Amino acid sequence: MNTKLVKIRDITIGKGHPLVLISGPCVIEGAESAMEHARGIKEVAGRVGVPFIFKASYDKANRSSVSSFRGPGAERGLEILRDIRAELGVPVLSDVHRVEEVEPAAEVLDVLQIPAFLCRQTDLLLKAAQAGKAVNVKKGQFMSPREMDNVVEKIESAGNRNILLTERGTTFGYNMLVNDFRAIVIMGRTGYPVVYDATHSVQMPGGKGTSSGGESGYVLPLSRAAVAAGCDALFVEVHEDPRKAMSDGPNMLRLSDLEGYLSEVKKIEKAVRKIW
Repeated sequence: MNTKLVKIRDITIGKGHPLVLISGPCVIEGAESAMEHARGIKEVAGRVGVPFIFKASYDKANRSSVSSFRGPGAERGLEILRDIRAELGVPVLSDVHRVEEVEPAAEVLDVLQIPAFLCRQTDLLLKAAQAGKAVNVKKGQFMSPREMDNVVEKIESAGNRNILLTERGTTFGYNMLVNDFRAIVIMGRTGYPVVYDATHSVQMPGGKGTSSGGESGYVLPLSRAAVAAGCDALFVEVHEDPRKAMSDGPNMLRLSDLEGYLSEVKKIEKAVRKIW
């Protein structure tokens, strides 16, 4: 297997390089809120010594209810992300849902993310790949990790080799996700770095009827397992007060708990590196 590295500005993701944090609130709730969260996470990540990529969605197109908050939209959301990128000097990542979004998003984003529900959408994958930016694809909750080989093939067919694959749990009955940590090893056989989505993995999709529930108390223990299994980055949504978050509050990590969380997973990373 040819192990590949993905370069995102001054951050390198892949085997032999430090564990990377992809983090931010689920959705952009406003310019000031997004900047404050990005600044707070950057400070914590810097103290712990973890490379950081800021994540926030400008449009949550797959909310449970038509009345749910979706975000500021692409135009305003990308302006906010552009400002964060420029002021804080951190790479930025957000979701793209439609082919038409890709080009304007690629003018701002360092990483184009394909949501789990759209991971088999060939036209979207090809358009994102052709933009020349790193592409992070979340494995669908309905897919086996081996099927991500086909996703990789689609992106590579457009000449893009800057690919991240993300494990975010598998559907188990109604309103429940489970993790099979073999997925990290299996997707890693593509040679590309594997991200573990710690907060969506504890989500309970549609669990509250018009919104999703979640069990954030399991974020740390599952993250320990993922790092031990060999993931290259952690995707962790955080909020200063998850109870007031406008999307995915029940499964998000509280910002004030992030430093302790990162310190714990860094211990696992250090132990694993000694073994490997």
